[in-house]
Amino acid sequence: MSPVPMHLLPDTASIGSDGRLSIGGCDLLDLAAEFGTPLFVYDEAHLRARCREAVEAFGPGVNYATKAFLCKAMARLAVEEGMHLDVSTGGEYAVARAAGVPAEKLVLHGNNKSVDELRLALSEGVGRIVVDSFDELDRIEALCAEGVPADTPELYVRVTPGVEAHTHEFIRTVQDDSKFGFGVASGDAERVIERMGEHPELELVGIHCHIGSQVFEAQFFELAVEVIAPFFHRFDLPELSIGGGLGVAYVEGEEAPTIAQWGAAIDKACAEAGIRSWVTAEPGRSIAASAAVTLYTVGTIKDLPGIRTYVSVDGGMSDNPRPVLYGSGYEAFLPRAADAPRERVVTVVGKHCESGDKLVVDARVPADLAVGDVLCTPVTGAYGHSMGSNYNRVPRPAVVFVRDGEARLVVRRETFDDLLATDVD
Repeated sequence: MSPVPMHLLPDTASIGSDGRLSIGGCDLLDLAAEFGTPLFVYDEAHLRARCREAVEAFGPGVNYATKAFLCKAMARLAVEEGMHLDVSTGGEYAVARAAGVPAEKLVLHGNNKSVDELRLALSEGVGRIVVDSFDELDRIEALCAEGVPADTPELYVRVTPGVEAHTHEFIRTVQDDSKFGFGVASGDAERVIERMGEHPELELVGIHCHIGSQVFEAQFFELAVEVIAPFFHRFDLPELSIGGGLGVAYVEGEEAPTIAQWGAAIDKACAEAGIRSWVTAEPGRSIAASAAVTLYTVGTIKDLPGIRTYVSVDGGMSDNPRPVLYGSGYEAFLPRAADAPRERVVTVVGKHCESGDKLVVDARVPADLAVGDVLCTPVTGAYGHSMGSNYNRVPRPAVVFVRDGEARLVVRRETFDDLLATDVD
């Protein structure tokens, strides 16, 4: 029944005396009218504040996980605020470089890096490569034998420490069942490190581990450090990356640690474990998720008495696949009446030819919701645009950054010509 919780909205969100919501000094209804819908609206001040918080927590060079949200403007923003970028494909690498980010400020991740991706990164002097398999190490060694890198490449080894954390659960296990990294329990992690030590053209500088995603308990990262510390101490390396995975609140009633609290928990755990190396991380969701909202236009309202009411909008699973993929929950509200009680229960669905194309199941909205209204879903800054698709040949939405009353288009809306650009007659 209550209005949308303000803590789910970007930092600069404010509600006017008329009930209309603004972000970055820009009225959301005005943005919808100017740029069309669906539309991703990012609070630039929010993004910058979270980047600075990450740098304060982990030091300059902490890596923004670009899989959460990436365009040239975002790459520049993160680097301007003191971060480096974690990229996991040639495409993410290319966007970062096109944005003017120096190769030495990039960390190349991924479980199946191609020879071409490795060749490009090595030839341009990428800052770090996170080695993920023996096959990948074969490729790196072969490229080094060709004389590809200008300098000795600095490498991490990704290890699977035998712990897993998701939301409010933490599991210790001796299993190494993951497509990522080298198992500690199996001995593969030790074997790859020993092999790398046999090649003077390679420089191992750190260990990388990642315990899960949407982790709501900072103490789980402390436990992860406790588990990985004995293995890490054996090799006396200068760097340790704890990966990413810090959760964010998506719906009313959820709470998550701040980036500062996350960093403090890891610092405490490292101090207790005697780790004096540089400890870094890869925040992504925690920087981008709550920085953005998505605007849609309501096209149809279909009431099925005794069953449910379907509210169809002009986007759907193509701009936010998380509800379909993971059953993820979101809130919904009307930016024309952001402080209004949400008395009506509806299911917000997209326009795709899938019965499962549901954005918000049992969404609470104002009773006077009508066709033509602009409807908003918050906390869509991570894994909306980045995981989007052209399913049903729907063009991808535009992205705007808002700040100090100004809206800046950073990704234009796709056109039908864009959809046809790669077709060969």
